[in-house]
Amino acid sequence: MLIDIPCLLMRGGTSKGPYFLAQDLPAEPESRDRVLLAVMGSPDVRQIDGIGGGDSLTSKVVIVGPSTRPGIDIEYLFAQVAVGKGAVDTAPNCGNMLSGVGPFAIARGLVEAGDPTTTIRIFNRNTGKVIEAVVQTPGGEVTYDGDARVDGVPGTGAPIVLNFLDAAGAKTGKLLPTGHARDRVEGVDVSCVDLSSPLVFVRAADLGKTGYETKRELDADPDLIARIESIRRKAALLMGMGDVAGKVLPKFALVAPPGDNGTLAGRYFVPWNCHSAFAVTGALCLGAAARIPGSVAHAVARQDLRDPGVVVIEHPAGSLETRMSTRSVEGSNIPMFERAGIVRTARPLLEGAVHISDDVWTPVAYN
Repeated sequence: MLIDIPCLLMRGGTSKGPYFLAQDLPAEPESRDRVLLAVMGSPDVRQIDGIGGGDSLTSKVVIVGPSTRPGIDIEYLFAQVAVGKGAVDTAPNCGNMLSGVGPFAIARGLVEAGDPTTTIRIFNRNTGKVIEAVVQTPGGEVTYDGDARVDGVPGTGAPIVLNFLDAAGAKTGKLLPTGHARDRVEGVDVSCVDLSSPLVFVRAADLGKTGYETKRELDADPDLIARIESIRRKAALLMGMGDVAGKVLPKFALVAPPGDNGTLAGRYFVPWNCHSAFAVTGALCLGAAARIPGSVAHAVARQDLRDPGVVVIEHPAGSLETRMSTRSVEGSNIPMFERAGIVRTARPLLEGAVHISDDVWTPVAYN
């Protein structure tokens, strides 16, 4: 017998996947993950028996529910469903999929729309942090039409502003988990930074690359991928994250001086292949790293002295702009990051119900 689960398939930024109300899924994590694997079609590498797209960027799930926390409108949990593996990871956040959370919450009646915009305060259960989403709602209705352009996405759409509040130490509790802006791992300089998501940054030149390569070129270099993984795992130990073999955090990025009009160039790994563009959470972390004196990102960045809070990252699909709001800390040259912002777009693709066999569902009352 089949079970029907209501969902809305959406593109969020440069990713896409199903959005669910929390009440429509099992609350118990093991049962919930079993359902998500069935929904997406994992562990099959093509996800042919599910709605996943056979790629990490299209094998993502968002779960949204109401919140009882003071000053919070809704709560959201992001789940990365592995392609080719029977695993669901709720450790990372996804800023791209986050862009669809506000519109979804309005569509499902969790938040009342204002006019001309609606500001929604979202508690991210993955990181324990709060994000402020500003959604375009002229006349009290969500609009997806607009002039905002996101490199890596065809066409334009209505801008959705995401402001990550007090985002430092999302996973490790510290902006600089090792206590230093720069460390030495396997003979190369690395910077370990945790803002919105923990990342390990290395100059592309230190690994024999320019930092301007395409995703295909980087993915076709197995020696590079192996070296990145080795450095990532050793850096994770310095960050206090333990053995991260088989885990997606921390992520990894190569950085280089800008090749065009940006602040710097970056190539983001997810972590075992190169992202086709640049993840939102990774971009925010790189935006912060570029503002930290002594970091490898700061060393290659071309700062905009007229507006130093703006960090434009050049990536394989184009570029994206982040905005860092900081304040100085007495006795330290490391700024405090109060707000990290970025603009995305989102669009609903298909609404209905996904069908799964009842033998993968273990009913658990939702609390």
